[in-house]
Amino acid sequence: MAKMPKKKYAKPFGSKEKVLNYTSNTYQLTRPNKVGAVMALIRECQPNALDEWEQFYFEKAHTKSQQPVKITKEILDELGERLYAKITEVVIPEWTAAFKDLSLDDCKEYIYQVTIVRTYDGFLLEKSVINDGLAKAFPEVRFEESDEELDHAGDIDYIGRVHNKAFGIQIKPVTANSNFGNYNISERMSNSFKAFEEKFGGKVFVIFSTRVGNKKDIVNKDILEQIRLEIARLSD
Repeated sequence: MAKMPKKKYAKPFGSKEKVLNYTSNTYQLTRPNKVGAVMALIRECQPNALDEWEQFYFEKAHTKSQQPVKITKEILDELGERLYAKITEVVIPEWTAAFKDLSLDDCKEYIYQVTIVRTYDGFLLEKSVINDGLAKAFPEVRFEESDEELDHAGDIDYIGRVHNKAFGIQIKPVTANSNFGNYNISERMSNSFKAFEEKFGGKVFVIFSTRVGNKKDIVNKDILEQIRLEIARLSD
């Protein structure tokens, strides 16, 4: 007998979904620091019904931040109000202006730039961060590109080999004025990092890099001390 399709509870938003999703992601309104670690919570709850999960969430959920705040329905509503404000005050005006100026040539050039030019820029950035930065700072470590066949390959750019163990490096390009201090990894990426650590023994470090003239510079330089300590731990 064929299995009955599982009921889907989430409300569809139709054509509004893209703008809601874009704005929510851009302004990080559903990240763990705003709504709590929802996947970890629901796995702890193991609910058999939606109302069971909702009750558990409002009883247990706290923001994942230095000073955790208990999540309430009022807080979710306030996030919804912020989402609406960002859409109406920022996104719609920006998109309206972009739509007026958008041309066929823009679209052709964008595909070319993303596929060829930005890929090359990213490649040079990664190489410079490793060869001009990490490899010189930690000559005892053998750095190699992450094998694309591994499960974590999409999240980890390089592996630093320390004897029979390894730590991971993810390189994120940022602009000089970016506020990377508010960066939070997703639940999926967090699970990927944990899987890497279980397999290789070492943690994964996120390096923010920017272009300064013709040089690629590590922005979050404090990460170097964390990597040094991890190398020492893996060497024991």
